[in-house]
Amino acid sequence: MLQQFSGARVRRTIDRSGAEVPEHAHDWPLLSLFVMGSYSNRTDLGERCIAGPSAVFYAAGATHRNIAGADGFEQIEIEFDPAWLRSVRLPDAPVLQWTGGRGGAQALGLARLCSREASGADVLSPLRHFLETAPLASDTVHPDWLDTVTRRLRDDPARRVTELAQTAGLHPSWLGTAYRRAAGEGLLDAAARFRVEHATRLLRESEMEFSGIAAEAGFCDQSHMIRTFRRVLGRLPSAVREDRRYFRQD
Repeated sequence: MLQQFSGARVRRTIDRSGAEVPEHAHDWPLLSLFVMGSYSNRTDLGERCIAGPSAVFYAAGATHRNIAGADGFEQIEIEFDPAWLRSVRLPDAPVLQWTGGRGGAQALGLARLCSREASGADVLSPLRHFLETAPLASDTVHPDWLDTVTRRLRDDPARRVTELAQTAGLHPSWLGTAYRRAAGEGLLDAAARFRVEHATRLLRESEMEFSGIAAEAGFCDQSHMIRTFRRVLGRLPSAVREDRRYFRQD
């Protein structure tokens, strides 16, 4: 649990690689905010793989189950009493998903805010703003090249922009803008996150030394890994290693 207020609970949820979370539901509405990793999300909307800036809204009682990806999954969950939001009208659908684009970018910003020590008022205002404006961000265009570029960048975060642009059929000077608009994060941000995701799994699920993990995850050295963790997660690798105590599964 990160924070608990009179009408809301904010918690960080961490799943090990391949973990299966059985079907469940919540008594209050819940907003799940992507932090890193990937998972298969199964709801009334069907099954969808989520592996980037995104949010999922579950109405009270809406059932869902998850299967974590190869590097595990980390999310921020905000569970709240609707009365706590006052005049905000909640979505009518039992489940709503926002992936990439403006909705994903907003979700990423809200997750970072909630990861820090914040008061109820600090969380309430941006949460209200998200629920009021995110439905308007459902016009995100998912270009045909996006998944291929993301997959190649995940496979090799050091891949050159010129090579990625050739894959997308775009000029290199335009790829960065087009990718951010579609994915909800920039190319450099995505590359850094992919390195952190791989390092995080090794920190949580192995006994490897930090120097070896830095090399395995593609960092220049251990100092580079520490700086990137601070920027992407706001936490140090040593703190992430301790996360194994908080897995939802034994």
